[in-house]
Amino acid sequence: MNMHLGAKRAAATTTAALLVVLGLGSGIASADDTPADTSAVINTEPPQETDPTDTDVVDVPADQVDVEPDIPGSGDSGPGNHPGSEFCDRANVYIPTAKRGDYHRGVGAPNANHNGTNHTARSSFTAEVSGTVGVSVSAGLTITTNAMIGKIEQKYNVDLSASLTAKLGNNFTVDTPAHKTTHASYGVYRLRNQGTSYIIYSNCATSAKKTITSYTPHYVGWYIWESN
Repeated sequence: MNMHLGAKRAAATTTAALLVVLGLGSGIASADDTPADTSAVINTEPPQETDPTDTDVVDVPADQVDVEPDIPGSGDSGPGNHPGSEFCDRANVYIPTAKRGDYHRGVGAPNANHNGTNHTARSSFTAEVSGTVGVSVSAGLTITTNAMIGKIEQKYNVDLSASLTAKLGNNFTVDTPAHKTTHASYGVYRLRNQGTSYIIYSNCATSAKKTITSYTPHYVGWYIWESN
């Protein structure tokens, strides 16, 4: 599900689009992997931080991204181990399997501007707070969060971060049609990814394979939508 999909304004310029996507108004650094479609997108619904089906993802504290997960029974050699059995190097495994698109997590409350006139008007928005957004992961990951990020980057040739900061003062201007309200949320787009994680034991048996869903900071930017 790509959160950039929505109604496009024919009058939107590339410069405005880059402000939406990258938040360049305050020179904030962002990842190199930007959407191929750089036209400004005016959405019809508020942003979703996560897919509604992902009910078990939790935020990873910043000081835990390099910590090995505490896995019950992780020191075992594996079920059915016996003298003379096949031997494998024990390994914790994570394999990215599906890149699902970007989801927006806002920093601070969204802004809104209503145009009560009979003609198009300009709406200007300014980020009023700064905030840092980190990674969210579902249960069962057998490697560190940073190691997972590295594997996703390598698989899909994207630049991700364990955290990104949306900074105070970034501004954006957009047209608001007559009798419409433009809403604007400034924050961090996070890449939703799914992968498989498990343990290979020393006797070459494996633990149950778990599907891991993660949301990893991708770039800083505005999310814009309209309502009546």
